[in-house]
Amino acid sequence: MEEPADFDFDLDRSTEQAWAGFSRRLAEVVSVIDDGGSLTIGTPSTSEDPAPFIRFTQHDPDGPSGEPMVLTEASGSASLGEASQLSGVQLERLAGLGWQPPAADGDRPCANFWVDRRQDDSEELADLAVRTLRDVFGVQHPVFLAPDQLAEILQPDSLDLHETPAGPVTIPAVMPAGRDQLDEMVAHELTEIFGHPPIRDSEGDFAIRVGSTMVFIRSTPDAEELLLFSALVHDIEGRSRAVEVLNDINVASRYGRFALHQDRVFVTMSLMCRPFVAEHLHQAVRIMSQLADGIDDELARKLRGRTTFESQD
Repeated sequence: MEEPADFDFDLDRSTEQAWAGFSRRLAEVVSVIDDGGSLTIGTPSTSEDPAPFIRFTQHDPDGPSGEPMVLTEASGSASLGEASQLSGVQLERLAGLGWQPPAADGDRPCANFWVDRRQDDSEELADLAVRTLRDVFGVQHPVFLAPDQLAEILQPDSLDLHETPAGPVTIPAVMPAGRDQLDEMVAHELTEIFGHPPIRDSEGDFAIRVGSTMVFIRSTPDAEELLLFSALVHDIEGRSRAVEVLNDINVASRYGRFALHQDRVFVTMSLMCRPFVAEHLHQAVRIMSQLADGIDDELARKLRGRTTFESQD
């Protein structure tokens, strides 16, 4: 079985592609908000206090042009909890991106940073939102966003996988005609699991948020199998020590295979897909999610490396 390194997997490139795809979908959604509708995109929070957000609100201007406008807001400190107050650096970055500062009075009183642009400029607004989420609010990947509406453009906060029913059951199996059909079936099943379409990059990888890491799913060109993999630890110290630790884990691991690639630790699982059985994919996602998020922090400590993302707990 090929390992992620042989698939030319690059986490940074995958993340850039995911943000680009998210920006495109966000622009499409913003372009069709009507009748005073709004969309709020929240960010992760480690407390019950309000966390930073971006909000889009469509409105009709009072001026002669009559073109629909979208008021876009980035949360100011007045809208945030104590743990999420904006720092001086964040305030400077907001100003540098072109946001107007909050104002208690004047022509446009607003508790948040804001811009007001034509709805036709939805691509520019989406790009501004993405840069703010990444560079100011520190969101590392779009799978970590927390929407309150229109969740189809985002990834969920947590897994909600179906349990296997008790007793004998008949489960359908489908022989995929090729890779495209296999990818369509995977996308359908992930939508069933999470309630909306999954994020996917231009390499074809499906991305799933799992605590402080991510699980990726990729089909092989011959549609024979799906490879599920996750980069658990980065920038490890001491390859010899890492090999010993991973060998011990592999002896005890029933499903995932742990491997060292340069200075990163991956866990992988192969799922045969001729025929494709949806319940097998559900089980594989559940198992890989438990493996990845259950061991990455401890491995990072043992190998003196870092997890893919800071813990969201």
